[in-house]
Amino acid sequence: MTPDLKNKRVLLGISAGIAAYKTPDLVRKLGELGAEVQVVMSKNSEQFVAPLALQAVSGHDVHHYAMTADSESGMGHIDLARWADVVLIAPATANIIARLVQGNADELLTTICVATEARIAVAPAMNQQMWQNPATESNLTTLAQREVLILGPDSGDQACGEVGPGRMLQPVDIAQQLANSFHTGQLTGKKVMITAGPTWEALDPVRGITNHSSGLMGYALAQAAVEAGAEVTLVSGPTHIPSPDHCAIKNVKSALDMHEAVMQSIDQQDIFIGVAAVADYRPVASADQKIKKNADEMTISLVKNPDILADVASLEKRPFCVGFAAETNDVESYARAKLERKKLDLIAANHVGGTETGFGTPDNAITLISSEHSEALPKANKYALARELVERIATHFEQKNH
Repeated sequence: MTPDLKNKRVLLGISAGIAAYKTPDLVRKLGELGAEVQVVMSKNSEQFVAPLALQAVSGHDVHHYAMTADSESGMGHIDLARWADVVLIAPATANIIARLVQGNADELLTTICVATEARIAVAPAMNQQMWQNPATESNLTTLAQREVLILGPDSGDQACGEVGPGRMLQPVDIAQQLANSFHTGQLTGKKVMITAGPTWEALDPVRGITNHSSGLMGYALAQAAVEAGAEVTLVSGPTHIPSPDHCAIKNVKSALDMHEAVMQSIDQQDIFIGVAAVADYRPVASADQKIKKNADEMTISLVKNPDILADVASLEKRPFCVGFAAETNDVESYARAKLERKKLDLIAANHVGGTETGFGTPDNAITLISSEHSEALPKANKYALARELVERIATHFEQKNH
């Protein structure tokens, strides 16, 4: 599997170096790997590349170095810092590398770098003598210690006429190395099954009982698990989301269908993550023909559906079990009770019913609970949150099995 950048948000920061002329091609290469790209230009970088070219290839307005009253009335630097999955500075001059080390926040790009929780990557580009200067070497060592990803540089002919290290990597290489950085390998060799989406409990051929789950969180977790190296089986209720690449997909409708699909191969799984919003009850019987509107009232008899998560957790040879608890109130207390009652290893609790997180929204916020402790994962887009969750699931799985 060749790593890509699907569903990744890349904030490209451009500093004032001659290699900036390559950045429209870099935006295109990032986009070809599936990334959504926004651009922030540092002071003087417009002398090397036209903002209009970057706007055309990115499909977004370009953010300039100055923090204007209009942009900052909505706290633009904070919004961009939260939007990004990764902040990539390319080219990264010796000057901006030094300013990152110092924690300067003297223009929009450096302010974003101080404000973001996303990973920062730099693609150095400078004269070979500047690259080999002890101050630059010390600054890069400091950034590496802070887990800043350093991409390159390359070596060869330079714009100044000299030859040596310091050239920015080619855009295709930057894009691919950035994609590689998302593939952690934490779950290499492990088999992971994930349930996602709603279920549909038919009343008749037309109507049914369902819920507002979009399936996005489960699909995001499937992608994140693939990126972590797992062999993933996704058991999905009815959704409109494109199937993630490199997953085995089992499409189902009802809770009984999902229960059957899970149990068919659960004994082969190392980890089970129950994200689906499975209906607790189903109609006792489903009509063969559309039910006509004849009476003023209608009574529907319901019977309880099997509890997929509890059934998996109670198996003698059971996988590592992670549940989800979508609650409208007392979220953590209900989730912890569910964790203990079903004997789960972890449970991810989230609030639903609002407009900013949960069902049908691009963002979510989760409290991850184990028997020993809980950890709040703040609001983020579901794909970014899924990567955090998979990282923590992998850590807990490793601790339990060693």
